[in-house]
Amino acid sequence: MGKARILILGGTTEARALAATLAPRADLDVVLSLAGRTADPAAQPVPIRSGGFGGAEGLARYLRDEAIDLVVDATHPFAARISANAARATAECDVAAFALRRPAWVPVEGDDWLPVHSVSQAVTALGNAPLRVFLATGRQDAHQANAAPHHHYWVRSVDPVEPPLTVPHVDYIHGRGPFRLEDELDLLRRHGIDVVVAKNSGGDATYAKIEAARRLGIRIIMIERAETAGLPVVETVKAALGQIDHFASSRMKRGV
Repeated sequence: MGKARILILGGTTEARALAATLAPRADLDVVLSLAGRTADPAAQPVPIRSGGFGGAEGLARYLRDEAIDLVVDATHPFAARISANAARATAECDVAAFALRRPAWVPVEGDDWLPVHSVSQAVTALGNAPLRVFLATGRQDAHQANAAPHHHYWVRSVDPVEPPLTVPHVDYIHGRGPFRLEDELDLLRRHGIDVVVAKNSGGDATYAKIEAARRLGIRIIMIERAETAGLPVVETVKAALGQIDHFASSRMKRGV
């Protein structure tokens, strides 16, 4: 019986942790797929496939060509398109699949959140009075701020925002999480930030800005996740490993 071939759709800290745990196993052949949007991605513990697949059809073709046995969708909670494509492609190919999705953050006492459903809604919600805005939505959505040029923006992203924003007052901060609470408090204080715009990504790596805003009494315009349908979901790397062990055990019993 050959090794079980597993495709992890990655780009998150959970995907990397899962791949690192699976890498030494002799019964598995693991490939980690990255979207290729980060110019200098962090080192990964297993072979990498970089770039898009060409929609659900392209992903289905890859699953067949590479004889993939199991797909783990461990993409970012806001990567709705690839998640939908994964659900379609695995169903079409009758390939086992599940999603590893970290739980969303929930407000606690002291938080001042305004929930919205998109970055454009968040920019509109900033209002007409000029504000000092920490825009922590990533570079792909940063251009939405062009619709409200009367605010001063501090935009944080891993890679440079290209093309740059057209607003007259913007500063760029390049950084890759995890971020420390002390540093986030300093950033918000130093720039006199009035409001934070963030995506409800969940997890620990970028939560410090949420705690920092709470401590400083700063409002957060929180972009909530859209509901994703399709694949069964686990919320932790440990649970994902349990799913994979169950899959490998069932496969061995069938003698595949």
